[in-house]
Amino acid sequence: MGASSAVHAREDLFSAHSSRADHFTESVIREMTRLSLQYNAINLAQGFPDFPCPAELKTAACEAVHEDINQYAITWGARDLREALAQRVKEYNRMDFNPESEITVTCGSTEAMMASMLAVIQPGDEVVVPEPFYENYGPDAQISGAVPRFVSLLDDFSIDEEAWKSGFTKKTRAIILNTPNNPTGKVFSKKELAFIADLCADHNVIAITDEIYEHILYDGNKHVSLGSLDGMQERTITIGSFSKTYSVTGWRVGYALAIAGITERIRKIHDFLTVGAPAPLQRACVNALMLPETYYRDLAIEYDRKRKILFEGLRRAGFSCQLPEGAYYIFTDISEFGMTDTEFARFLVEKNGVAAVPGSSFYHSGGQTKLRFTFSKKDETLREACRHLEHLDLS
Repeated sequence: MGASSAVHAREDLFSAHSSRADHFTESVIREMTRLSLQYNAINLAQGFPDFPCPAELKTAACEAVHEDINQYAITWGARDLREALAQRVKEYNRMDFNPESEITVTCGSTEAMMASMLAVIQPGDEVVVPEPFYENYGPDAQISGAVPRFVSLLDDFSIDEEAWKSGFTKKTRAIILNTPNNPTGKVFSKKELAFIADLCADHNVIAITDEIYEHILYDGNKHVSLGSLDGMQERTITIGSFSKTYSVTGWRVGYALAIAGITERIRKIHDFLTVGAPAPLQRACVNALMLPETYYRDLAIEYDRKRKILFEGLRRAGFSCQLPEGAYYIFTDISEFGMTDTEFARFLVEKNGVAAVPGSSFYHSGGQTKLRFTFSKKDETLREACRHLEHLDLS
């Protein structure tokens, strides 16, 4: 084979095997971060804090490096971290997991979700995805070989029970549930979770729950883990992360909790996906789980103040929105501005110096009248963003 023929053969091979990747668009959220850097805008698009993590965690991470905790940890997570997680989950989430056989430490909740999907999905299975949804869930389902079946929440983000019942079929293998929810801030009530649990039991479905905002709650809302309901721990994969609770989104330490039979499969996938999460940061995360309960109360108080700063600024600027029940996002309606979500998001970042996320990235179709803003920022960052938004010039 000549050099030219070899090149064409490699190109043909690449084309034949790249169709799955080509099917997806790039992350809209990360694209808006790129644009905010390009235009020197205030980034209220991607949900990462611009303030420091707790000093105890930074100290613990530095000490771990100096103590030469720099090689591979056990693939499914350092033992001390798994043991600390088991204790914390028992106290807060009301679930009892064996750290030796039912906890897997992963490279963030993103990998935990992907490993879980690949562990339980067969090609052609259906996965119920409530919408609006975090933008990764649809691609996660498709990468695992599943067919996503989108089931809409009502305008007030409550459950339309009849629509949800029709969303479960003989092909349904799993449902992805995110509470507190990104992008809406909805916190699913125990009654709603019981309804979902009944659907899972009736259709022999596995629930994969993303609970990374479990400590960021407002106005008396309580977090309930779906797996804590009667009969659900055996059919639930509970996913968590240190990223949001401890303001360390760049550390990439998450975890998946499941009964031993499911965990065994998750661990096999995890091993080949990433081998393991960063060892020194796992050691530091043990210290995170030792923080007093006052830390979590103060966290919610801090975010409640930030929530109100951004909410009031958005309302003054003419956005239609409601205070979220949890997480750290405000999902706004932009119908009054006369632009699509993508047009308005680009207008804001280019002309007003504020980046938000177009609502359509949270829907399989629709969302063109929505924008999502994050308030995981310093108070002064939020106030400056509100000043920018007060001077919208749509002419």
